[in-house]
Amino acid sequence: MAHQIERPLSPYMTYRWALTMPMSIVHRITGIALYLGTLLLVWWLLATASGPSAYATFQGFVGSWFGRLILFGYTWAMLHHLLGGARHFLWDLGYGFGPNERERLTLFALIGSISLTIVLWIVAYAAGGLR
Repeated sequence: MAHQIERPLSPYMTYRWALTMPMSIVHRITGIALYLGTLLLVWWLLATASGPSAYATFQGFVGSWFGRLILFGYTWAMLHHLLGGARHFLWDLGYGFGPNERERLTLFALIGSISLTIVLWIVAYAAGGLR
């Protein structure tokens, strides 16, 4: 019988699953979403500079249910990316590397971004900014 060579396994087969893994991917996705959302900001600026009819077209889009959904997602992506960046900044400073600390920071970024998004939208509606 031939001697079998032990080959290294792919990391996904050897690592214990942790919340930091998918959240790392989500952090990158939110970065891309922020880039695409900036196009919406550019549209807003161009519509503002172009006059009332162009602005009315923009306002009609962002006032629709689909536009609001995009704005809500953009808000969440911005806050999630912000809190994920703060988490990475703490790691850059050398804090939060323990297994429990990593998971808590990651969970805080996830729950915090969702909570802050909801609170921000409630405040915007209450202030009359979103009608």
